[in-house]
Amino acid sequence: MKIAVFGTGVVGRTIAAKLASAGHEVMIGTRDPAQTLARTESDYMGNPPFPVWHEQNPLIKLTTFAEAAAASEIVFNCTSGAATLDALKLADEANLNGKVLVDIANPLDASRGMPPVLAVSNTDSLAEQIQRAFPQVKVVKTLNTMTAQVMVNPRLLSEESAVFVSGNDAEAKAQVADLLKRDFGWPSVIDLGDITSARGAEMLLPIWLRLMGALQTPLFNFKIAR
Repeated sequence: MKIAVFGTGVVGRTIAAKLASAGHEVMIGTRDPAQTLARTESDYMGNPPFPVWHEQNPLIKLTTFAEAAAASEIVFNCTSGAATLDALKLADEANLNGKVLVDIANPLDASRGMPPVLAVSNTDSLAEQIQRAFPQVKVVKTLNTMTAQVMVNPRLLSEESAVFVSGNDAEAKAQVADLLKRDFGWPSVIDLGDITSARGAEMLLPIWLRLMGALQTPLFNFKIAR
């Protein structure tokens, strides 16, 4: 499958590498490929600059948002939540229409210090904003409730945990759930409902951030006991 991954940060890199290792043809979309390839400094978390990672993953092409979207069958949005809508506009609605868009981003706002707060919550979500802006795109919210390493390898944890999906299109959710199980190894995929249920998934981030601080590790996830 031809897959576009939007975002060159640690989440985008992790998702792209996993999908490529599963045999998919993967492209990473960014605003300015030349500028991205010119980076020489590590990010704020100490991750190496993108060119270092790209040398280790030469089969993954770096291109613009628009070119990646046009050539793909499915799009993973791994941009920061504050930049998501602008990135998708740069991709061009015509290149996205009719496709599944897997939204992993969170609407986090760190402008008032750490930990960040949600820029949208309760009565709306980033996923709903995307769906309203791009009504012909099949938005599926998932994977936003854990760190990148766990997204692609749930077996890192000592116990089985859950990943959630939200979206209006049942076939799109089924396609994403199948990919999560087959390529990422998720044993439990829980369908929360339509796109409005993404509010709940995004609103897990404040407690997730507090747990990361309390546990002193991002390697954990939510398990649903019944």
